[in-house]
Amino acid sequence: MTSLKGHLASTAALLALSVAALSTAGPALSQELERPLRPVHTYSIVALDAETGELGVAVQSHWFSVGSSVAWAESGVGAIATQSFIDPSYGANGLVLMGTGSSADQALSGLVAADAHPEVRQVGMVDARGGTAVHTGQLAIQHACDFEGETFTVQANLMHHATVCDAMVGAYTTTTGDLADRMMAALQAAESEGGDIRGRQSAALLVVAAEPSGRPWQDRVFDLRVDDHQEPLVELARLLSVARAYHHMNEGDEQVTRGNIDAAVEEYERAEALLPGESEPIFWHAVTLASVGRVDESLPLFAEAYRLRPEWRELVPRLAPAQLLPDDPEMIARIVAAGR
Repeated sequence: MTSLKGHLASTAALLALSVAALSTAGPALSQELERPLRPVHTYSIVALDAETGELGVAVQSHWFSVGSSVAWAESGVGAIATQSFIDPSYGANGLVLMGTGSSADQALSGLVAADAHPEVRQVGMVDARGGTAVHTGQLAIQHACDFEGETFTVQANLMHHATVCDAMVGAYTTTTGDLADRMMAALQAAESEGGDIRGRQSAALLVVAAEPSGRPWQDRVFDLRVDDHQEPLVELARLLSVARAYHHMNEGDEQVTRGNIDAAVEEYERAEALLPGESEPIFWHAVTLASVGRVDESLPLFAEAYRLRPEWRELVPRLAPAQLLPDDPEMIARIVAAGR
């Protein structure tokens, strides 16, 4: 195992390259990235699900587009939240270091040691082995707090009340459900304790799979952002439910390709339950049934989809040339006429 001294040297080299690259954009930009003038982001949780191996970050703030800079995660590597007077390089370089064998603690120690302004940073890290690390600089605006749990960290600054971190820990450790559910509970608990003293504006949730697939775009289980909203956590919870529904729809499509039609129908029905009043899952549920000859079963679903959105009738004839329905004019006509 490479020594911590070696990791620090590697980190310093990485950051030196980053500073050199930034210098080409002009002194003002480099100076701003070293020490931003305003505290950007407030409370977050970083976690590893010990059962599934999923890694995630969830965050809320009274600042625009919190998810675009705070939340970092990579399958099989780790997860990071970088906030307060933010330096995004903690996210990028932290993942590089953990990806090359550093623990969360080694990676964060190296980054803090190489930072010209660690006193204004707040960072939480979890590696893929469950190791944790957290740093809150002495100039973080009060109320500020952090906590290292088993396979998770919480961190907060600019809080209305000093009880936020304790509330997040309690909610995360007592809530049942998957990683996304538990991290959402932590955010909601923080908000119940008063949250950001400035109010609320944006929120984000990022969860990645345990093992990398070699296709990073497939490794993101959830990647949800609310950039500007009066109730960002309410909207984030709604988006999480929608995302779960589409996961069921995608799984239904996968079951169709395997020839497991009954399993596909079950997945589409789960999606419909999560999206009451939405026509999309109903329509594709109907298409699946019709495509395998179960037309009589499909007709009530087509009728309901048309009721919710009449334009679906226009789409049906276009599906045969795309080989999503049989090229059977009589059957197409029956489907188009459903519900009339």
